[in-house]
Amino acid sequence: MSEIIFAGGKMFELVHLPQPDGRVFEVARRAPGVRLIIVDKQAKKLLFTKEFRRELGMHDYRLPGGKVFDTLTEFEEFRKSGKDILEPATAKAKAEAAEEAGMAVENVTLFKKSTLGATVEWDLYVFEATDWHEHADGQTLEEGEQVDDVLWFGFAEAEQMILDGMMQEERIALILLQWLKSQQP
Repeated sequence: MSEIIFAGGKMFELVHLPQPDGRVFEVARRAPGVRLIIVDKQAKKLLFTKEFRRELGMHDYRLPGGKVFDTLTEFEEFRKSGKDILEPATAKAKAEAAEEAGMAVENVTLFKKSTLGATVEWDLYVFEATDWHEHADGQTLEEGEQVDDVLWFGFAEAEQMILDGMMQEERIALILLQWLKSQQP
């Protein structure tokens, strides 16, 4: 049985998934996002943005990132194409590095794909960037973005920030903690 989209906005859609036994699963779907671990491995430092998050009512430390597609319509068209999501996700990761952090990223490597869960479909693709330099144009924030600072933190300091709850996007905090552990000898 095919899915039935019964409500939708710009960012989310609600989907009924009829089951063979007559039950209906309900899923909220959002287009995937990207986050970028920009690292200076020689100095053992990571780049975070400090930005005001309306949903938290405060500033938060985050990895640069954003949406792979700006609308559900774009995402749906892409899904129907059958193409691999990694190409647009990689391009968006590079674009977000420039927009939010003012960094020109040459190459990225997928570190991990995070799937949110059964009732909410919202994948995040977390990339690692080790080949970067400051972008000539600096930050080019989108309207409404409030990135107040771009800061470098040592690996140990970043780990402590995660453990102290200074990074509120907890799914990404866990992945970053996993990445940090993968860097230890």
